[in-house]
Amino acid sequence: MKKPPAPDPAAASTTVPPRRFNPFAALGPGLVTGAADDDPSGIATYSQAGARFGFGMLWTIVLTYPFMAVFQLICASIARVSGYGLAANMKRSFPIGVARSVVTLLLIANVLNIAADIAAMGVAAEMVTGLPHHGLTIGFALLSLLLQLFVPYHRYVSLLKWLTLSLFAYVGVVLLVSVPWARVASAIVWPQMPMTAAAATMVVAIFGTTISPYLFFWQAAQELEDSNARKQRPLRRDHKHAAGEFRRLAIDTWGGMAFSNIIALAIMISTAVTLNAAGITNIATAADAAEALRPIAGEFAFALFAIGIIATGMLAVPVLAGSGAYALSEVMGWQTGLALRPRAARNFYGIITLAIVAATALDFLRIDPMLALFWSAIVNGVVAVPVMTVIMLLAGRRSVMGAYTVKGWHRAIGWAATALMALASVIMFATL
Repeated sequence: MKKPPAPDPAAASTTVPPRRFNPFAALGPGLVTGAADDDPSGIATYSQAGARFGFGMLWTIVLTYPFMAVFQLICASIARVSGYGLAANMKRSFPIGVARSVVTLLLIANVLNIAADIAAMGVAAEMVTGLPHHGLTIGFALLSLLLQLFVPYHRYVSLLKWLTLSLFAYVGVVLLVSVPWARVASAIVWPQMPMTAAAATMVVAIFGTTISPYLFFWQAAQELEDSNARKQRPLRRDHKHAAGEFRRLAIDTWGGMAFSNIIALAIMISTAVTLNAAGITNIATAADAAEALRPIAGEFAFALFAIGIIATGMLAVPVLAGSGAYALSEVMGWQTGLALRPRAARNFYGIITLAIVAATALDFLRIDPMLALFWSAIVNGVVAVPVMTVIMLLAGRRSVMGAYTVKGWHRAIGWAATALMALASVIMFATL
């Protein structure tokens, strides 16, 4: 990105000095966003990839890392530089129909994703507790909603950060099974993928669950929440602190996305060396993957996998519901933010409530769980293309970014990520 211009003394005198930079404290919105990327829908997709194709899809996780990290960095930078969320910037920069279309696509994808996630959580909890999964599904939906409504923002964000530790359960599963690491390395460096419709659809599903639109809006919104809490001005009017803030954003985003992809690799590797090796190549949900692990990898591996589904769902559902609420509220001009009390942002919290209620209702329509989980990833992959195109146009506008328009290799990789998602979608539809 472009070097910042000379500091503005007037801006510097009115800005609260930032805290001393701490690389560990820098892990915030990017870490939570990366962890939320490995939601039950993502776990199901990675499990299906490992069970069906063995190590054949590992390369997709490595390939997507720089693309997702740079794109999330661009989204965070747009919010931090402009002082507005993605949807608000779309509304200010394009005809209102563009912003409304993008937000509509986002809400549809998010509700499907929430429905798939809470259903997977209910089934996983039934496997662990023996209680009926429908009641557990309602319980998880209600718990997630109440936490967002009544827990103060700073405590809620801290809770989400602690929940990211639950993803290490999948690293634990890898450590419990025997892994041929030479074959793993070979599959990553020299991928061999069958040119079939099933393989193409799986690639789109992996890309869709890895580079998902809800992550773009959530991280941008959380950057705004954090900067408001620290009483910091937008960087386009506060050049003095730009270098330190861009460094923090880079550490947070690259670190959070690395965490996400390491967990995805662990899930794919563990299911490849257990399920695929045992000839179990057709699993319906993440919960099915956990159940299939029980006789092969043991009770402890099964428990880790199942509990991880529940914990990651508790992390992902508020991110999914919250990202849609941020986007629609910004377009409609409503009060927005988890830092506000429900009375001060009724429409914002109303969207969160409706999204979770609608998603829970979908789970009682007897929708096939495999279709719900897998196609939610497909929908995310297809929806991502127009959303990413609009975001890249925003990132290049001086009216939005001022002196910090995205240039150079950030811009190149951002557009390459958009092209990658578009190509994957075209290949999927061409081969179906």
